[in-house]
Amino acid sequence: QVQLAESGGGLVQAGGSLRLSCTASGYCPDLFAMGWYRQAPGKQRESVAVRPHGGGPIYADSVKGRFNISEDNTKNTVFLLMNSLKPEDTAVYYCNIHCRYSDATVYNYWGQGTQVTVSS
Repeated sequence: QVQLAESGGGLVQAGGSLRLSCTASGYCPDLFAMGWYRQAPGKQRESVAVRPHGGGPIYADSVKGRFNISEDNTKNTVFLLMNSLKPEDTAVYYCNIHCRYSDATVYNYWGQGTQVTVSS
């Protein structure tokens, strides 16, 4: 079993920046794929930035050019750097990872969510 611990959320003014972190505890030998999703009040959860296996990052149009997804495989940590934040970015952000194991199986895990609030 793997648990994801998220941090880095908070309250910022429009135009500010935040970096979200998501660290996997337990055994995840390979961050096979990863992504960040968000859910605003009254809305469905939506994809923000994903890095599928074998491909480069894919960003939602609404965050393209402002957000960047990255990883530190040695620490089993995924980051989301958010620049030029807008009030419409306000949401709970969730980390998602796929861990690949030595037997080639892949398991999907979700973080608990971290609140990002952008004031105008």
